Amino acid sequence: MERIDDLMTHQLKIIQSDEVFSFSLDAVLLARFCTVPLRGKIMDLCTGNGVIPLLLSTRTKADIHGVEIQDRLADMAKRNVVLNELEAQIRIVQGDLKHAHELFGYGQYDLVTVNPPYLPVLAGVQNTNEHFAAARHEIYCNLEEVIVACTKLVRAGGKIAVVHRPSRLVDITVLMRQHRLEPKRVRFVHPRIGEEANMVLIEAIKDGKPEVRLLPPIIAFKNEQEYSDELMQIFYGQGG
Repeated sequence: MERIDDLMTHQLKIIQSDEVFSFSLDAVLLARFCTVPLRGKIMDLCTGNGVIPLLLSTRTKADIHGVEIQDRLADMAKRNVVLNELEAQIRIVQGDLKHAHELFGYGQYDLVTVNPPYLPVLAGVQNTNEHFAAARHEIYCNLEEVIVACTKLVRAGGKIAVVHRPSRLVDITVLMRQHRLEPKRVRFVHPRIGEEANMVLIEAIKDGKPEVRLLPPIIAFKNEQEYSDELMQIFYGQGG
């Protein structure tokens, strides 16, 4: 069963389904964290129902492309573009990120964003729902394949931004360096003050010089249920 939800206060609507995919905090934080070019070209890999391209459209005039391997999610993303009358800015393609450079070309993008599956196939309890399993486990692509896809698509001096789990931080940074991506900005997300980080946001520059900045952490909740002031600003404040 599909539904149409409001997408924050950006006067956007989004088609979602609890049976297939609903966007989560990680996608929203990635869309806000990444350094967005005012113009040019942006690619979002593992785009799901297109939430990151929709959010990025509020921050830039750049052309935005999204790639999603699952037919049903790609179709949902395409309908979300039409629903919000963003066909002139956003293009969604159903396909495998490992071959995205063959369709879109090498080094054509100023920014590549990706919210990839977090868990190796053998790790954790794999969900019996095929859509949830593919979103959470590396069924269609592993971490190195994601990083390789990013470096093939982004131009020299361009940026990639990734949201992942802190437990994979070393894997991510090692793979980035192996594939000409230099981590430049890192920000951890903690559920509450005093609790261990459960997300990490990383931005890298292709062929950049070694130097990384660790930004102040994001604290998601003030208490058990109330979002922090920073998250309220991200969700309901002005984009930019």
